[in-house]
Amino acid sequence: MKIKLLLLVWIILIFHSCSQTTEEKKFQLSGSNQITEGQIFTISKETLKDKIKGGWAGQAIGVTYGGPTEFRFTGTIIQDYTPISWYKGYMKEWFENAPGLYDDIYMDLTFVDIFEKYGLNAPVDSFAMAFAKAKYPLWHANQAARYNILNGIMPPQSGYWINNPHADCIDFQIEADFAGLMSPGMVNSASEICDKIGHIMNHGDGWYGGVYVAALYSLAFYSDNIEFIVNEALKTIPQQSTFYQCIADVIKWCNEYPDDWKRTWFEVEKKWSEDVGCPDGVFKAFNIDAKVNAAYIVIGLLYGQGDFGKTIDISTRCGQDSDCNPASAGGVLGTKIGYGKIPEKWKVPLYEVEDVDFKYTTISLNDVYEMGYKHAIQMIEKNEGLIEGNNLKIKLQAPKAVKFEQNFEGHYPVERRRIPEKNKIIEDTIEFTFEFTGIGFVIRGNSYNNNSDTPSDFKNISELFIDDQLVETVKLPAFFTTRRYDLFWKYNLPKQKHVVRIKLKDPKNKCGLWLNDILIYSDSPNKIENI
Repeated sequence: MKIKLLLLVWIILIFHSCSQTTEEKKFQLSGSNQITEGQIFTISKETLKDKIKGGWAGQAIGVTYGGPTEFRFTGTIIQDYTPISWYKGYMKEWFENAPGLYDDIYMDLTFVDIFEKYGLNAPVDSFAMAFAKAKYPLWHANQAARYNILNGIMPPQSGYWINNPHADCIDFQIEADFAGLMSPGMVNSASEICDKIGHIMNHGDGWYGGVYVAALYSLAFYSDNIEFIVNEALKTIPQQSTFYQCIADVIKWCNEYPDDWKRTWFEVEKKWSEDVGCPDGVFKAFNIDAKVNAAYIVIGLLYGQGDFGKTIDISTRCGQDSDCNPASAGGVLGTKIGYGKIPEKWKVPLYEVEDVDFKYTTISLNDVYEMGYKHAIQMIEKNEGLIEGNNLKIKLQAPKAVKFEQNFEGHYPVERRRIPEKNKIIEDTIEFTFEFTGIGFVIRGNSYNNNSDTPSDFKNISELFIDDQLVETVKLPAFFTTRRYDLFWKYNLPKQKHVVRIKLKDPKNKCGLWLNDILIYSDSPNKIENI
């Protein structure tokens, strides 16, 4: 009788386990420990330091691990049989031979340094000018914003999509770690920092990427549940945004395919991989869009299940910006578990560089560990937290959605037109003209100076005419760090046939413009006809 009873209990337990529904799994992924506004969270000074240190270290480890793969795998995963190196001395090699890998850290440090010099209330212009005048090279939204700022277009207009074709790109997403690390448990304060600094270079989804990453870090101080962190951070993003919808889909697919991260990656590609804004990525497998790369961060965090190595490996193997994504995932997880619990395997190469200044800065990891702790204490006090002996009492903030922004609304890319070789160079010919039917265009290319007698800061002055009307006169630097990332663009034109003319003013010998291609927009997408 006892045996039969035990057998019956065993059958019931097995049935209950096997019949666990998708809804139950969703509940698990939704997390627990809901935050109440003003709720007091107590954390020791030692734990706070350890988590801040873990966040910066995790970011540095993640970006190094993914470094060799960056944009080498576009539109495809990095297969399991593809080896990715990690050994003693590895980070030191990168620091010495390719320090530009750490752009997503030394960019953070630009803003950390301004807080250090001018305090928590430093004006946005101080961040913008430090960023614009820094010596490091930049790309995409960052470089477009730098050009804008150096030419009088200040934040937030410097990041606005009308002035910045890369407004949806990943730039602020990879630079927002500092905002969350200095705002432990104060997620809305992190969003306020992001509002000020993130609009220097981004808008809309590009800005939301930074807001979301900062929220992940902020919540990682409070919760040990990575599913809760991922879900709760999403509350900072407006639900009508495509960024929100993409990440919500990732969470849903993780529930549907809990043992198959590659299936979730595939679903992301099917639904969200069509870029609209970035002139480098439209009609191509290359994708530097913030929401898609944020999806790869979340895939790493959810399927990594708290394992540091597994987390950064999955985020890396999702491809595209596969150094920055594991940097963010590694930083968030490093914050959650703390420096002390990052496995020794991953810290051995780190030890050799913690005292080395990042290129273009006078700040090392050891420096920013201390600076980050100092700024976090200041933020806690600013937000009515208390210091009681060795403990800190933080007033938690329930996440609130930031304002809604949408880039490229009503704009659909319909053609990428290669410029014929005979028309690519504007030097002796002085002018270039083309026609198109639509509502907008972007011309990619660069300004050049091949005259040794012309100073390195030389600018080719050019005029843009649309339908015989002068639209702008621009100075186009030939110098790489001050260049205009895209030569010319215009959105929100009336839908009709347009004639665009570019004229080089006061041309110099061996100086001019090299034109690459033209991206054309209309007010509706291309129709795919049955073949």
